[in-house]
Parts: sequence; C-alpha cells; structure tokens
Amino acid sequence: MKKIMFEAFTLRSQTVEEQEENLRNTAGELEETERKFFFKRFSEEYKDPDTYAVLNFFFIGGLHHFYLKKYVRGFVNLSLSISGFVLMFTAPFQEINDYQVGAFGVGILILALVTIIEIPNLFRSQIIAKDFNNRLSRKILKETKL
Repeated sequence: MKKIMFEAFTLRSQTVEEQEENLRNTAGELEETERKFFFKRFSEEYKDPDTYAVLNFFFIGGLHHFYLKKYVRGFVNLSLSISGFVLMFTAPFQEINDYQVGAFGVGILILALVTIIEIPNLFRSQIIAKDFNNRLSRKILKETKL
C-alpha cells in the first residue's frame, strides 16, 4: 500500500523502462496461442500514459486515480476536494482560539494539501502509468502460464 501511495517518489524511470522491455520480451517468447491471449487481455486493460497525464491535470478531482483503478484513493481525493470547495463557499467565519478561521480558509487548506500530495503524480504521470501497465503485464503473464 505504501509503495503504491507514494509511487511518484519511489518509482525510478530506468527501472520501469527495463521492466517494460523485459516483459515485452517475455511476452514475445510465448507460444502463439498464449501470446494471442496475453495481447488480447493486455489491450483490453492497458492504460494510456498520455490519457493518465491529461487526467492528472485535474488532480483535485482525482480522476487519474479512477483511471488506474485506484478507486479508494480516487474517492478520498474527490471527497476531500468537494469538501474543500463546499467549506470555501458555504460556511461563515468562526472564531477559534482568538483567530478568525473561516470555513473558506479551511477549504483552501484542504485543497492546498490535496494539491501538495498530488503534484508529484502530475510530474511523474508517464512513469506511473507505465508501472501500472508493467504490473498488468506480470499479472496476465502469470495467468497465461497457469
């Protein structure tokens, strides 16, 4: 879970690229029927790195998480974002410990935290999508060899 949560920090481009090449070679060495099965399944579930990158520009909505089937993380991201917007535009200012802290400020804080957490994904979106596809390849190869 931790590895997937902070994948933008832990993934190394060279490692992911090497894994992709090795998996491509392994799939190419399969018997014809296995290879057809592999590529059919892979093409059905493949996630385009460019699409993931575009969805990442809307990181506050968490759409990129839904695209890679990370439904819980996407839902949390979306819920926090909606909560932040609702707080910003609906609740009045409140006095807390001699400071004027309005719901607007809390909403801004929530959105800022979501942004800070998601910015690394934006800059590493291509490699994150490739890693997803590598994990998908490994899964399908295991199914193929059973």
